Amino acid sequence: MGKEGRFPSSDVCRQLSAILVLLPLVSGKTFLHVLDTNISVSAVFTFGDSTVDSGNNNYIPTATKSNFPPYGRDFPGHQPTGRFCNGRIGADFIAADLGVKDEVPPYLDRSLSVEELTTGVCFGSAGTGFDPLTAKMSAVIPMRQQLNYFREYLARIELAVGRKLKDDIMERAIFVVSAGTNDFITNYNTYPFRRHEFSVEEYGSFLRQRLWEFLEGLAELGARKIGILSLPPMGCLPIVISVNSMGEIFDRRCVVELNAMSRDYNAKLRMELESRPISPAIANVSYVDIYSPMEQLIRRPAEFGLEETTTGCCGTGLVELGFLCNPKSVTCPDASKYLFWDAVHPTEKAYALIIDALRPAIAHIIRA
Repeated sequence: MGKEGRFPSSDVCRQLSAILVLLPLVSGKTFLHVLDTNISVSAVFTFGDSTVDSGNNNYIPTATKSNFPPYGRDFPGHQPTGRFCNGRIGADFIAADLGVKDEVPPYLDRSLSVEELTTGVCFGSAGTGFDPLTAKMSAVIPMRQQLNYFREYLARIELAVGRKLKDDIMERAIFVVSAGTNDFITNYNTYPFRRHEFSVEEYGSFLRQRLWEFLEGLAELGARKIGILSLPPMGCLPIVISVNSMGEIFDRRCVVELNAMSRDYNAKLRMELESRPISPAIANVSYVDIYSPMEQLIRRPAEFGLEETTTGCCGTGLVELGFLCNPKSVTCPDASKYLFWDAVHPTEKAYALIIDALRPAIAHIIRA
């Protein structure tokens, strides 16, 4: 089990205006289901990277895909969908918890019915980031283009159901934005381009400015209830541990420096969201802490039924993801014992545990 040593205690109980700091992770068996509310949710929309992409990359010319086995082996129907997971991802659990639908489909699937479209879709693209260069390097959908797709979506829906119903959907919909990890891992810490321009702190500021521009655009298009997911403990991703382990395959520990980057970025993001009002002012943005629940799964896996936290279920679990995790890869017999499915992405079980912890945050977004 990977540990980087002592962590500073996290202030997880303080609620701020329009900001929610995630409550500690607890067992789903004892967790108070805080989603019981009189406020109905019309739709769930997601934007960002592979943590939300449910298959948009299937429809674009990129090598960043997962629409082949063993991906999707535990998904309903046991078929790969383009999700970087063995089964459902976080957005699917959110939509199901809210009673909206069982899965959030990719917008670029042109076979979607009007009902599927009106109850929410995913605009995310695996491999992307807030930095436009990140998307360019992986030939995936930039955040700005995701916003353009959302604009196109709104026109399609208004044509199909009328402006009044479209506006009602937007008023009661929740929006989830999850990106930033690729910017640090596959861009800043892998290639020299941005390191020549920015220090780590400056790059974080650059990313948050791009995020803010994205939020402004989302609000201008009618988004009212928006959740911004923090960075995870980047230093605990199996591929990051492998690259930094210097061949020590039996002593796998989280990379302290990368986790520090995550914490610094998250702290500044939270402060900026607290102090900087978004325009138009009627849009509400909530900070959602992903770091804390993942840290707890890593530090106390047995409490949540997990046995392995430093390698993925697919192949050796050290570096496999995307095309390296393929039909010829040997996979673990029970992915529910693993935190990670491949060398980067959580298993369906891990997503379910994380969404259990996010219920207070989701409730806060709904009531905003």
